Amino acid sequence: MKVIQTYFPELNEEQCQQLEALYDLYTDWNAKINVISRKDIENLYLHHVLHSLGIVKMLRFKDGSSVMDVGTGGGFPGIPLAIFFPNVQFHLVDSIGKKIKVGQAVAEAIGLKNITFRHCRVEEEKEKYDFVVSRAVMPLADLVKLVRKNIKKEQQNALPNGLICLKGGELQHEILPFRNQALSLELGDYFKEEFFKTKKVVYVPL
Repeated sequence: MKVIQTYFPELNEEQCQQLEALYDLYTDWNAKINVISRKDIENLYLHHVLHSLGIVKMLRFKDGSSVMDVGTGGGFPGIPLAIFFPNVQFHLVDSIGKKIKVGQAVAEAIGLKNITFRHCRVEEEKEKYDFVVSRAVMPLADLVKLVRKNIKKEQQNALPNGLICLKGGELQHEILPFRNQALSLELGDYFKEEFFKTKKVVYVPL
């Protein structure tokens, strides 16, 4: 948890308490329903929470924005982002019902009011949002195809509406079709831990 406060000292007391509560909640739920690999749970803050907040380095969503998290699993990046941006509305979608159940239980336990969940495939989600976020769910081109329909026309943020993804590894070929519009940030430039050396945030306007 300290690592989060080091990089985001602006978090208020309520946000810190909500983040603090995540460890026990996820450890408890993970014992029943595996949403994070067992050996990775002690790295929850570094590998999952801080990684999710890497999206903040690409864009700080304006109050009143709406964001859909596709393939959220147990709630990443959606839950850490909903804590960080209490005045932004988040909608978390996953095709696996029991993962959505974990996300809902965690959000409820920490009193998150700016979050909704839906057990469905992204193809079935018809609502429109300012941004779609996701963490390494599928190749960029496939995701772009699926979520283009969910992006609002009206703009209100510093970047045009679109898709913001957390990705790892070699991305040249994945970004190729979007190279003229995509922006990519190396998280290793912001977070000094070894884990972030190969991690990126990729933004594609839609």
